Amino acid sequence: MAGAYLDKSLKGRDFLTISDFTTDEIRLIIDAAHDLKKDLKEGIPHPVLQGKSMGMIFTKPSTRTRVSFEVGMYQLGGYALFLSAQDIQLRRGESLPDTARTLERYLDGIMIRTFDQADVDELAEYGSIPVINGLTDLVHPTQVIADLMTVEEHQGKLAGLKLAYIGDGNNVAHSLLQICAKMGVQMTIACPPGYEPDTEILAAARLDAVKTGIQLDVVEDPAEAAKDADAIYTDIWASMGQEKEQDQRVGDFQSYQVNEELLKRANPGAVVLHCLPAHRGEEITDEVIDGPQSVVFDEAENRLHAHKAIMALVMG
Repeated sequence: MAGAYLDKSLKGRDFLTISDFTTDEIRLIIDAAHDLKKDLKEGIPHPVLQGKSMGMIFTKPSTRTRVSFEVGMYQLGGYALFLSAQDIQLRRGESLPDTARTLERYLDGIMIRTFDQADVDELAEYGSIPVINGLTDLVHPTQVIADLMTVEEHQGKLAGLKLAYIGDGNNVAHSLLQICAKMGVQMTIACPPGYEPDTEILAAARLDAVKTGIQLDVVEDPAEAAKDADAIYTDIWASMGQEKEQDQRVGDFQSYQVNEELLKRANPGAVVLHCLPAHRGEEITDEVIDGPQSVVFDEAENRLHAHKAIMALVMG
């Protein structure tokens, strides 16, 4: 058994946001994900977390996050314990510090998918075991490891590519800004006025972009963003917790659909990504998501390998 996932340099680290990691550390995580995928496809066992257990706290529903972490932990030889908000005492008012101090006595790591980034940070502050951020309203760091892994598989590299993100400047957009800046991927976000990404996250990412020699732009015109792109990325227009804004957002984002016409603005070999679930006919058409340039379901599969890489490196 050999691979980047055996590296010990990240052992004990929390995985809270991409901005906490250097370019070399992100490179290590992506390499580990590639190696774990290769070993799985070749039937090579990799039980690097044998005998270890991870608690998975969910206050938001999930398909890909839950299944990939649970199956991934099993493939790594460990055990994943699902803890919904209804199952534990958080719902009845137990504090996060007390939860962290208790769970660290039973577990080797925690993955949490929730609303407030401050809750993830507090859990990590008071617990002595690694905490993995499976999604907050602010960032989605595990997702973008899988995203860039997928882009690299299909384009053969990362540095020097251009990624166009079409839609809401949300948690996925924030983590994409952070990781593209670190990995030398030019990124342009196209969004309507009022839906721009967080100004502090954008400013910090631009500082990293200076070091890798690329630009991070925010524009209003999706055609401008898509021009000469090597990857086009979109997400639903109303995320969890924004359901009451659905009708308003559908109106505001009508011209931000990723369709065949927009795809023609990109490079001929461009790939299309979506973090799923997709609202087909809204942010993306059937023709594109099911078309030859779509790598959406490769991207979904790579959540498994990316999550395994993160768990192996911080808990191994």
